[in-house]
Amino acid sequence: MFTHLHVHTEYSLLDGCCRIISLIHRAKELGMQSLAITDHGNLYGVIDFYKLARENGIKPIIGCEVYVASNGHLSKGPADKTNFHLTLLAMNHTGYNNLIQLVTHASLEGFYYKPRVDKQLLCKYKEGLIVLSGCAQGELGRLLLQNRVQDAEAAANWYKENFPHFYIEIQSIRSPILKKLMRA
Repeated sequence: MFTHLHVHTEYSLLDGCCRIISLIHRAKELGMQSLAITDHGNLYGVIDFYKLARENGIKPIIGCEVYVASNGHLSKGPADKTNFHLTLLAMNHTGYNNLIQLVTHASLEGFYYKPRVDKQLLCKYKEGLIVLSGCAQGELGRLLLQNRVQDAEAAANWYKENFPHFYIEIQSIRSPILKKLMRA
């Protein structure tokens, strides 16, 4: 059975259009048995999502698409406005607690235009998490779009070495950017 693992709700400001209740009802209509929520940089919708999914016989998967700062989450200079996306999913209660820790650190310490984490924080709170490479705005996606294949391979190897549950994320290729990425 297919499961969406990268879904934004109304809590992903300017990027999500799904209301949680509509999302759950549509997933139930389609006979889905599980579904993830991965809003940008926050966990605001997870309690409502969890309760509604369970009430409707759908296994809720709690996640977040975090923003990763290249120069460290505490760095706040002009070059630090750019970050990349990474999708995290909680495998269990420990993973959920670590996801909360990451999002909290991102908002309280790393906020610079957006709530940010860095690779050091990711490694510190990796237990119980599944790491997906992210969308075209992820580190691998950006490197591939710049035709930096060896750098993308090195980045993928770093994630593979540091996270026991790291997977390359695959998305629909409707957008021109994703079509270019698939050819890379």
